[in-house]
Amino acid sequence: MITINPYLNFKGNTEEAFNFYKSVFGGEFLGLMRFGDTPGCENMPEADKSKIMHIALPLGKNNILMGTDVLECAGADCAGADFKVGNNISLSLSPESEEEADKLFAALAEGGQVVMPLEKAFWGDYFGMVTDKFGIQWMVNYAYQQEAAGAERVAEANA
Repeated sequence: MITINPYLNFKGNTEEAFNFYKSVFGGEFLGLMRFGDTPGCENMPEADKSKIMHIALPLGKNNILMGTDVLECAGADCAGADFKVGNNISLSLSPESEEEADKLFAALAEGGQVVMPLEKAFWGDYFGMVTDKFGIQWMVNYAYQQEAAGAERVAEANA
């Protein structure tokens, strides 16, 4: 079954926002990664290295609130150039297979705009971003470890 989770973008205060959400909803952060931890960050301004590249806070049984800081940068095709409240949320899909990810991504991209092609990302997942023909921003992220976990459950069930 596909899961869908909100992905929030903030203008440099993701950590503050997520500490607030943690105080409201409880739980513990998952997958906290700072921009300074990413490949190719050597030429990044020092102030940006401490900002949040990705953070996740589980909400309830199967929901995750995720977020990032949108960095300032130059150029019209830079995400930071177009940031404003209202366009600062994406819907993140977690399909059950790479094939399903391809199918969903292609369907959402039809008549829309591919922001980041669907491909294996440096963190190991199959990831892409697209804005559909209605202006809705989508992220498709298939986690390969899902396959491994599923295979383990099948092996345990057969043991």
